Amino acid sequence: MHPDAPTPSVDQRDPSLRSASLGDLSARSLPRLESVTAVIRHHVRAQSVAAYEQWLQRIVPIAERFPGHRGVHVIRPAPGSTLYTVTLRFDSLPHAEDWFQSAARQTLLSEVMPLLSRDEQRQTVTGLEFWFHPEPGQKPAKRYKQLLLTLSVIFPLTMVVPLPVHWLALRWPWLGNSFLEHLLIAAIIVGLMTYVLMPRVTRLAAQWLYE
Repeated sequence: MHPDAPTPSVDQRDPSLRSASLGDLSARSLPRLESVTAVIRHHVRAQSVAAYEQWLQRIVPIAERFPGHRGVHVIRPAPGSTLYTVTLRFDSLPHAEDWFQSAARQTLLSEVMPLLSRDEQRQTVTGLEFWFHPEPGQKPAKRYKQLLLTLSVIFPLTMVVPLPVHWLALRWPWLGNSFLEHLLIAAIIVGLMTYVLMPRVTRLAAQWLYE
């Protein structure tokens, strides 16, 4: 298959939800959000940065076509560095492996290798591990520290986030469904934890976490 050819997507909708009762919906488990994150580090040759940027523009849209893909984030080098860190999120480990073992990625990887000063570094983490991913050479954060830091962030969110959601539910009848209300609360908390709070909190507490 040509690397630019789109990969057929998987329809993950469940038509039975349209006729499901409130009791059935309330008994369903919440969807797993961002369960697998792949962290990739590329040390780019200084003279190849422009070519690498062009390569990124090619590979990102192709990765997005794979089932289970949940987004990609590129952290570009700090001044004086040529280290790119790319994070890809998938809904499951099998979906992540489908991408990493695909012929399309192997072709693209062979194209980028001459632009790198060392081999690609890749690590796949699940759940909360992504928030406590140490830099190379650092020892992992102790479990009790991960627990305490996560609890210190998530506990206030569980107290605060339900209040505005409940207020909206009183004014928007369609949100009065218990399943939808709890799903929205969970989605807001996970979103704030992942994109806003935990990256900043772990950076501020890095010295304590990884000592």
